[in-house]
Amino acid sequence: MKTQTVMVRNEKKSFHTDSIKKTITIKASKEKVWRKISDITSLSSWVIDVKKTTYLSKKRRNVGAIRKIAFTDGNIIEEHVVAWKEGEYFTYIATDGLPLRAYIATLSIKSKNKKSIQLTWQSYFNSKKMVKDQFMKFVINMGIFYATSLKNLKKSLEK
Repeated sequence: MKTQTVMVRNEKKSFHTDSIKKTITIKASKEKVWRKISDITSLSSWVIDVKKTTYLSKKRRNVGAIRKIAFTDGNIIEEHVVAWKEGEYFTYIATDGLPLRAYIATLSIKSKNKKSIQLTWQSYFNSKKMVKDQFMKFVINMGIFYATSLKNLKKSLEK
């Protein structure tokens, strides 16, 4: 009887860092796009798998606005707006609900011409302890999440 030795990789959990940047061109006015994305609780109309978004703060816009996002899979994420330039961009951090120690993201708009804009959604994140493969799957899924959500936004605004 022949025996075969199989090496089992015992990968150690550690912290990982990455970033994602997705950009899309939308044929709509800057004002129309800003109105949609700056309503920080209207996510279910364009962000995939969002069941409901509610305010956790009295503030609805600008720095200090806080939202709770409930996803269809039961996950709940809390996010705080930490930077805001009217008609240009806003930045938020997730404080709860992700397998991360840090997550900061920005949605920003640039006019391409009078009839279209370029919207960019970018983020930086640092994971809780996990194996590299697990983290890479998370990064891939986040990229798909951003790209699909931006396509939904484009479709809703170009009607």
